Amino acid sequence: MTPPSQKPPLPRRTAKIQEAVDARDTLAAALSSAGIQLPAMDVRTPWPETEDCGTARPARYALVHLGVCSAPVAHALAAVIRSGAAGGR
Repeated sequence: MTPPSQKPPLPRRTAKIQEAVDARDTLAAALSSAGIQLPAMDVRTPWPETEDCGTARPARYALVHLGVCSAPVAHALAAVIRSGAAGGR
């Protein structure tokens, strides 16, 4: 077991993690072209359970974490989504 002051080892990059990283980068590029930046965007995985030998198992999934943003950025993001949704009708 990992001591409380030490985080478990990070999972190695699996296909699921790579998919989330690619999605994060694609979304960041699209937002940037609309003049919006979410600086806290990240990819998160659950901490892997360790196997009997103490090595970490690969993460079974990964999530794109959008982080937090200011009210003006949230309004700008909503406006871009609305204009895109209206354009697709």
